[in-house]
Amino acid sequence: MTMTAHDSSARWRTFLTETKEDQILMMLSEQTSPHLEVPFHELQAFDPEFADDVLEDPDKILDRGSQSLTDICRERGGEIDALLRVGELPRDSRRKIRDIGRSELGKLRSVEAIVTKISEIKPRLVHAVFTCEKCDHSIEVMQKDERELIQPLQCPPLTGCGAYPGRTKDATRFNLVMSKSRLVNNQWIEIQELPEHIPSGAQPSRCTVLLDGDLVNQNLPGQRITANVIPFVLQEVKGSKKTPMFDILYRLISSEQENTPFTEIQISQEDKEQIIEISKREDLLGMMQHSIAPSVIAADNRMQFVKRSLVLQLFGGVSRRNSDLTRSRGEIHILLMGDPGIAKSQLLSYMSSLSPRGKYTSGGGTSAAGLTAAVIRDAFGDGRFAIEAGVLPLSDRGLAAIDEFDKMNKEDRGSMHAAMEQGFVHIAKGGLTASLPSRCAVLAAANPKHGRFVGNPNDSVMFYFDQVNLPLPLASRFDIIWFLRDEINIISDEKIASHILDVRTDGISETELESGFSFDPFDEDEEIIQVDVSNKEHFSNSFLRKYIAYAKLNIHPQLDKGAKSLILDYYTQERQKFSKESAFNPNTPGTGNPEADAKIVPITPRSLEALIRISEAHARMHLRDAATSEDAKVAIAVYSHWREESNIEDESAMFSSVSTVERNSPRIVREIVRDICSERTVAQLHEIHSRASVHKVTERMVDEVLSKMRMSGELFSPRNDEYQFAR
Repeated sequence: MTMTAHDSSARWRTFLTETKEDQILMMLSEQTSPHLEVPFHELQAFDPEFADDVLEDPDKILDRGSQSLTDICRERGGEIDALLRVGELPRDSRRKIRDIGRSELGKLRSVEAIVTKISEIKPRLVHAVFTCEKCDHSIEVMQKDERELIQPLQCPPLTGCGAYPGRTKDATRFNLVMSKSRLVNNQWIEIQELPEHIPSGAQPSRCTVLLDGDLVNQNLPGQRITANVIPFVLQEVKGSKKTPMFDILYRLISSEQENTPFTEIQISQEDKEQIIEISKREDLLGMMQHSIAPSVIAADNRMQFVKRSLVLQLFGGVSRRNSDLTRSRGEIHILLMGDPGIAKSQLLSYMSSLSPRGKYTSGGGTSAAGLTAAVIRDAFGDGRFAIEAGVLPLSDRGLAAIDEFDKMNKEDRGSMHAAMEQGFVHIAKGGLTASLPSRCAVLAAANPKHGRFVGNPNDSVMFYFDQVNLPLPLASRFDIIWFLRDEINIISDEKIASHILDVRTDGISETELESGFSFDPFDEDEEIIQVDVSNKEHFSNSFLRKYIAYAKLNIHPQLDKGAKSLILDYYTQERQKFSKESAFNPNTPGTGNPEADAKIVPITPRSLEALIRISEAHARMHLRDAATSEDAKVAIAVYSHWREESNIEDESAMFSSVSTVERNSPRIVREIVRDICSERTVAQLHEIHSRASVHKVTERMVDEVLSKMRMSGELFSPRNDEYQFAR
């Protein structure tokens, strides 16, 4: 049985004067806000029974605590309306949102959740002063209920006139005096249970929480918090009639924002020792690579390389804040472009489930607001605007897997540019401005809009961006772009078919699992190393998640001198290699004109950041605090290999909508016409087309260039399909 109000006031006074003297003095000197944080373990150490009573009857006892704190401050000459907040509740008071019901009403409980919506601030009356219109007597009324304004029932007969409100001759009215009343800021937020607490196939449970005072504007959509709340009920009203059903709302007492990421993954001392031991394996990268979607066979080397890059994406580089307040992102973004049926969706789904904080969505059914953030009217029934977090903020510090990337609208894709590069979603809508953290790696997949890719396999991946309906500037946000073709090969086809048959027959019937006739292998204690249908070893999902979380939480590698030197040499050599070879080697593919080839930019400074991120990711995977030359070699191999596979010759084409050939076509055509005219005075159109095709300049481009040269007066045509330079 809980103590009386008088007893709780005495206990609070004793506790505050004995343990919080320094904090009270700080409040009186106005060096801190008039809010006192009390960790629950301090209450428990002071009086265990009193601490238990705070959990069971928090409304009355916490109010008495705030009143006792205010009285102590006033006794010492400080006119402060102090507020006391209890936080850091014990683990046994923690509940899941979906489990809170009748038995938890009115008790102090803590829930782990993600903030999904926030409303604007609205002031609420907490201490109202009314005046009697008949005798001008002042009446004070405390407003405990945020849903209803409580007015005086009668003017006090001893100090006032004793009149009642009404329509009789001697009746009175009570007028609210705002200048003497006290208001407090209020805000509504919506929180959602953590993804790892959601049962398979169930919808996430959400709840609405009321904040007041110093708690407002302390949360942003996408943040993970531990909310210490008191559940209360609000009767449902349909039409103008009340129903016997009640909605559960929550009043926030205090909250702890997550300062340490990945706390949802429990890593024991035994797990830590196993992780450190596994990190010393020489075949660690190969094991990690095979652990990415083991059911997806790597029939050729290209899929092996794709999986290797996905491993590095899971670990990621080190995000850093610079002295000028700019941010250097550590997240590695990867785009998979490929024909249907090559397991892109399976890779994305697996990666989102494997990565801590992973989210999966399909671009076809996701808008820009669903990816970044939405500003919604009437989110809390008050007609105002509220911010609701999308996939990217909810994946903060994790991975966002976006399938059907090509199905998104142009405006929707454009909203991702800043989020992918800066790590924040900026919102300025409906009078609301906010920046939500979206520090997540993006793994996207795109399909050709005409069913299959059409073109020469030796063409640059930039040539195929039109076929997936993606703008070229978006390519600059991705560190790695894989181009996957479904090519017909009897050896690989047979290998893939055999693997699919083995995997298909190795699974367990869902009906037997649901009926209880078979045991779900995922429910049992998993071994660290498992074997797939091909008798190849790979790490279990649970161990790999722990390994990734441990590495990202504890390992923050820096590049050493050897790694910096290797990356610098690779960058400078790539910058110089193309123009030198083109100028002095006639067999090197190019325009044939050194002036034109010098315009080709084989690699840009942005590539340096990608190489740094990949080097740091490889070092982090091996639990090294320094990224060495070995890590830089792997990063250069991964980076140069995907560029080679994607036939990227000019990286500047990734930052504009103009391809290299199209940009250089005027120079190429002008040089061709000049060469032909020097040989035989007049250049025939068919010969110009023939020579231009060697440089991959299409007939359409040639005709456009010739037309512009004629309009400018540089060329004239004495006869049809013949051209000469104007004298």
